[in-house]
Amino acid sequence: MTTASAPTTFTLSGFGDEVDPSPEVQAAVLLAVGARHIEVRSAWGTNISELSAGQLAGLKEILAAKGLAVSAIASPIGKVDVSLPVEHEEQRLRRIIDAANVLGTKYIRIFSFYRAEGRSQEAIRGDVMTRMAALTALAAEAGVVLLHENEKGIYGDTPERVLDIMKTVDSPSLRIAWDNANFVQVGVRPYTDGYAMLRPYLEYFQVKDALAASGEVVPAGQGDGELDETIAALKADGFNGFASLEPHLASAHELGGFSGPAAFGAAARAFAGLAAKHRIELI
Repeated sequence: MTTASAPTTFTLSGFGDEVDPSPEVQAAVLLAVGARHIEVRSAWGTNISELSAGQLAGLKEILAAKGLAVSAIASPIGKVDVSLPVEHEEQRLRRIIDAANVLGTKYIRIFSFYRAEGRSQEAIRGDVMTRMAALTALAAEAGVVLLHENEKGIYGDTPERVLDIMKTVDSPSLRIAWDNANFVQVGVRPYTDGYAMLRPYLEYFQVKDALAASGEVVPAGQGDGELDETIAALKADGFNGFASLEPHLASAHELGGFSGPAAFGAAARAFAGLAAKHRIELI
């Protein structure tokens, strides 16, 4: 007699402001695509780092009334030039930790700093590590987990440099938010070139795909991001964390992107199809 194995589940979430500036509309669309979580980057057109205490309380009330929990804070921390003093991002992170506590999540997405034109990645490595270690120390003290997102133009844009950050900082309070599309946009084959290297640190899955030839972002499975292979590997590895939709199908800008309700729904259906193919339940 054999016992059936438990089904693989990913917890579905998505960037609310990819849908609409209004939290009410964000919530309605996320619920419509089957999500019970939301990733908060901005509300009412205001970035999470700038929301007042009153706005945060109002956002919490709206999401709770809709039955949505917060999977992560999609902060802009580290999406600044590395020449700024360490204290600049430490101060902003303290505010965002407060927001995470209000909204009830332990995860905060961050980045690993831009550099001025003419400066090499190698030249800024020391400054990046100093800042990443300082931010991680704050996170550890507060009991939250920072999720480094690979993003083109920052220090941690390739698998090798992301691994460098993880090994150098060496803290359970710093983990990876994996983004296939962003790897494609810097010439990386995500699964082939980076998955095995980074899997020990991968704690959060941002669902986005892109075309290698142009960098254009497309729904999951329709680009060169090796989403099919990545999802299969995550299932095989027993991943059961958050899968957060970040479609970027209408526009992208320095602090994020936008899709609108219809395109967001199309992105959700594309990912649901891939999940179903691999017998993964989205909850």
